[in-house]
Amino acid sequence: MIRSMTAYAAAERTTDEAPGRTVGIEIRTYNSRYLDLTLRIPPTWSALEDRLRRLVSGSVTRGRVEVKLQVREPAAADVGLEVDPDRADACHAALSALRDRYGLPDPITLSLLAGFGGVIRPIETERDPEAIWPTVQETAAAALADIQTMRTREGEFLAADISARMAAVEAAVAAIEAGSEGLPAIYRDRLQARIEALTDGLVNIDPDRIAQEAAVLADRSDITEEITRTRSHIDQLRSLMAGSEPAGRKLNFLLQELNREFNTMGSKTGKADVSHQVVTAKAELEKIREQIQNIE
Repeated sequence: MIRSMTAYAAAERTTDEAPGRTVGIEIRTYNSRYLDLTLRIPPTWSALEDRLRRLVSGSVTRGRVEVKLQVREPAAADVGLEVDPDRADACHAALSALRDRYGLPDPITLSLLAGFGGVIRPIETERDPEAIWPTVQETAAAALADIQTMRTREGEFLAADISARMAAVEAAVAAIEAGSEGLPAIYRDRLQARIEALTDGLVNIDPDRIAQEAAVLADRSDITEEITRTRSHIDQLRSLMAGSEPAGRKLNFLLQELNREFNTMGSKTGKADVSHQVVTAKAELEKIREQIQNIE
């Protein structure tokens, strides 16, 4: 199966255990060679990180994945306040010393003390991660389902483009195979012409010896094995694209093998039309390689 690595999804659910509490999850995925998972979780709910990480990594196998968890409490959830008496004493002492040092008449008021950070602070309500986990799990599952739908939809477009380009590669392979036929006769004629040019036609060369040398050159330039392996790689590539498992890494490996085969074909055959088809095929493979960088 072909799935893109780029997508975005968000989901939101209201909890049952705390009326008015809402859980929201955003997931963004990007291209990456491996699975790179980043979670942003409020400190209050940090106990959920491991479970949420396992849940996400069980659905996404490759790419950079950013997950953001938000928990919004009802308006009346955090109304408690408390005073830090040690901090208040320290602030009062500092203000008194400053006033006495400069002989200032200003009183030290309550509003002045309360303005110092940490003197009055909210009381955190105790959170129960076990109670909220079912809602977090449900929300994450919904966001992951949307992510996979988007990645699959984008993957279908990538697969269509890759299939069209592979058809062009196959056409190039057929043209290379056809262009490499009759190499012994071609090399025989080339060798004959070169000998005649060098000897100015004054030396008679045994035709059988020319044919033998031409056959040796043709054998060295035979690309039958390369063509067979290339077609096998193309079949494997199509099989991976149609399979149910993430295929990005294997597709990338097959492309490297295909490039090697075409490089060998190009170096073995000296025919201009074959070289032209090799260049055409490699250009298509490069475009496919760029597309595969976005495949899970």
